[in-house]
Amino acid sequence: MKTKDDSIQLTGRPGNKPFVKELENNNLVAMFSFATNEKTINEEGKTMWITHWHKVVAWGNNATLVKEKVKKGMKLSITGKNTVRQYADKDGVLKEVREIILHQLSVCESETA
Repeated sequence: MKTKDDSIQLTGRPGNKPFVKELENNNLVAMFSFATNEKTINEEGKTMWITHWHKVVAWGNNATLVKEKVKKGMKLSITGKNTVRQYADKDGVLKEVREIILHQLSVCESETA
C-alpha cells in the first residue's frame, strides 16, 4: 500500500554495487543505496556536510541500464518517484519502506572520485 508519491531529482553517488535480480516473468529489478550531501552551517559558523541515504529501485529497462552503467561511487543524476509503501511482516507487524522508483538516470562521470 502506497501512502505518499512525490517526484524527486537528485545528484549523488551510489554507496554500493547495484543488486540485480531476474524475476519469474523475465523482468529485472535493480536496487542500490544512493548518497546525497547537504551543505549546512553549524552554530559555530562552520560549514558541515550532512549525508542523506536513499534506496533506489529500478524495473525493466531502467534495471538493465543500472546493471550496465552504475558503479559504486560514480556521480549520477536520477529522477524518479519518491514512494513510501507499507507492508505487514511475517509476524503481522506493519512496516514502512521509503524508496525512489527510478524513471531516468544520467551518468555525470564515468570514474569514481
